[in-house]
Amino acid sequence: MRWFLKTVLFILCVFIFPVGCKVAHHFSGNDNEAWWQLRRDSSGQAPDPAVETQAVIQVYAARAARWRGAFGVHSWIVVKPSNAERYTRLEVIGYALRWSDTTVRISQGRPDGWWFGNKPWLLRDLRGGEEIDAIIERLLAAATTYPQNDRYNVWPGPNSNTFIAELGRLAPELQLELPVTAIGKDYLSNNRWVASAPSGTGVQFSVNGLFGVLLALDEGLEVNVAGLSAGVDLWPPAIKLPAVGRIGFEDRKKLTAPHLKSEPSGAPRS
Repeated sequence: MRWFLKTVLFILCVFIFPVGCKVAHHFSGNDNEAWWQLRRDSSGQAPDPAVETQAVIQVYAARAARWRGAFGVHSWIVVKPSNAERYTRLEVIGYALRWSDTTVRISQGRPDGWWFGNKPWLLRDLRGGEEIDAIIERLLAAATTYPQNDRYNVWPGPNSNTFIAELGRLAPELQLELPVTAIGKDYLSNNRWVASAPSGTGVQFSVNGLFGVLLALDEGLEVNVAGLSAGVDLWPPAIKLPAVGRIGFEDRKKLTAPHLKSEPSGAPRS
């Protein structure tokens, strides 16, 4: 009986309480603007293609639109091959199924735009020559063959974060650590229960994105309960709470490959 009470207390403190606080904070704000009035302009984080001629890969995340933003984020990847004049944006959009047979969007949209009024933060920034161009080709190919492109579920997945996590696994050079608020990142495609962590530095076990454990050098230890994740990061030290995000030292992990340039900005603490 004692272990049961401890388990309930753990779930209340680590999962229920943080989510409740974030939801209360979200709905206490002003959310009266129509969706078309919300900011979608550039956040000024992507380099100008006319100036930056090198190949560029950037990964962004921003609080999801409306009430969804109280729980998690939307993530996407933008790529620009060497000497290209514009960026290509890779992401999954659920409402795309209304007019097409796929949720995957590969378009030349604004790379660093605000997401329905929420400013994005930069998770990864890679620039270089042939090595980066090769990764870009692999990412584009993987996006066109994404196996869950005809399905979308806000919770527990597959969704936009499922897609980006899958691309991260297929391009481990990114060492992509998605924020703990990226609900859906633990949903594994092709009915798998075990896969590499999105960063490629560890392994994770997941049952349809509803329950699982992730252990990796970059992500640290994360536990998934009912699609919500919480965990601890040993370096730099931090705790990660569902809906709230990372609390602790800013994450500025560097890529280990000496021929790749990485400029991660780190996720905010909320």
